[in-house]
Amino acid sequence: MTPDKIIGDLKKKNFKAVYWLEGEEEFFIDQVVQFAEHQLLPESEAGFNLTVMYGKDTDWATVVNACRRYPMFAEQQVVILKEAQEMRQIEKLEAYVDKPLTSTLLFVAYKNKKVDGRTKLAKLLKEKGVLLSTKKLYDNELPDWTSNMVRSKGFTITPKALHLLIDHIGNDLSRLRNEIDKLALNLGERKSITEDDIEQYIGVSKEFNVFELQQAMGRRDLYKAVRILQYFEGNPKAGPIQLILPSLYNFFSKVLLVHSAPSKDEQALATYMGVNKFFVRDYLQAAQRYSQASVEGIILLLHHYNLRAVGVNDAGTDDMELMKEFVAKAMGEG
Repeated sequence: MTPDKIIGDLKKKNFKAVYWLEGEEEFFIDQVVQFAEHQLLPESEAGFNLTVMYGKDTDWATVVNACRRYPMFAEQQVVILKEAQEMRQIEKLEAYVDKPLTSTLLFVAYKNKKVDGRTKLAKLLKEKGVLLSTKKLYDNELPDWTSNMVRSKGFTITPKALHLLIDHIGNDLSRLRNEIDKLALNLGERKSITEDDIEQYIGVSKEFNVFELQQAMGRRDLYKAVRILQYFEGNPKAGPIQLILPSLYNFFSKVLLVHSAPSKDEQALATYMGVNKFFVRDYLQAAQRYSQASVEGIILLLHHYNLRAVGVNDAGTDDMELMKEFVAKAMGEG
């Protein structure tokens, strides 16, 4: 079950009595909860038939009592339990899930946890309710998700602008949506988002960023790489080491995949690696400049410098000094 499928069914009035929304990705949970809270009931009915509770401020008996009330002047009432993971004895909702009131739609937001699949509650949720179990998107899923979000707003985005946006924000889906909304608001009648827009409205330099650092390293352009690091040194928020090292690890892991790929055809590589075809050429060019052994050495170096960045076997070397040292060693690999 997906958030879009749940919301689609709710729009069609294809209701279930209980919606259990759990897991790591709060964005998807919030997406369903916000729809239930603000769009399921007309404003004239919500005052009587919408109940919102929070796990830390309530108990299971209060939730059940709210669910067992009948709606006033309407066919359905909506009960939402937010932050349900903070409610004690939540498993006692089991009896209600087994015999729910069909005129009540109960939404339980159980964030960063999952109900034990071996329990009776889990079995009942699958049998009689809707169970949405969420997880964080993998890095290779972010471009498609973000592109779809942009399209849903009626816009397009250039591949480089997409890469800059994702590299800057990561897999914080709520923030990605907010930044896309900001771009949509500022672009006015124009419908294409470019790297210039990312620089102007999101505050990411199109010349000095992690994406450009990856490309410079892939081309063995030490001068450009050092210039970018110097920019980061003067603008710490633009390139924190905690962002740079994982991004470089992702980049060189993809380069390593090129070496092991059965075909060097760009489309076949894109499918094999799970990336946008636009970026395959960068990985191919890097693979031509770095042997497989060199890439493996760089990945080991990344692990070593990641440990040093968190204080392991390091007396407190400045982050950008660590990065300069790493880049010099990595680009010196044969």
